[in-house]
Amino acid sequence: MKDVCIRVNGVLRRVAVAPNETLLDVLRAKLGVKTPKEGCGRGDCGACTVLLDGKVVRSCLILAIEVDGQSVTTLEGIGRDGPTALQKAFVRANAFQCGFCAPGVVLAASALLAENPDPAEHEVREALAGNLCRCTGYAAIVDTVLSVAKQNRRRSAASRQRRP
Repeated sequence: MKDVCIRVNGVLRRVAVAPNETLLDVLRAKLGVKTPKEGCGRGDCGACTVLLDGKVVRSCLILAIEVDGQSVTTLEGIGRDGPTALQKAFVRANAFQCGFCAPGVVLAASALLAENPDPAEHEVREALAGNLCRCTGYAAIVDTVLSVAKQNRRRSAASRQRRP
């Protein structure tokens, strides 16, 4: 066992980990963070998606010992101050049915919009490609991300017009 320090959703946490424990296992079993889920255990489904220092990663593929000193953001972390515009839009659009994929999709879409606030449809689909959804067929999910990008463009244009 080795102690590692991981900033989880803005809070520095110290936890003892075995060399073979995945970040997913540590988040769920030792730190009580439940939104990343075990789906396939091979990084194919995206259910375990988190942001590691702002980058989308599959937590089932990363050893916890490797993230010592890094920052992990889960769904709880991006909605810490209440639901984001993207989360609200997903709810309004009823974009998810069972919700199993929702945390990974929301994180991947959030990372995309942070990096590229005006993505094309193919860029949205590419960013979400690692997240399997067996319920929706993706149309509502992609449409919602594009609608939030459109709203962001309008807000940005409006704020530029208000400046003297």
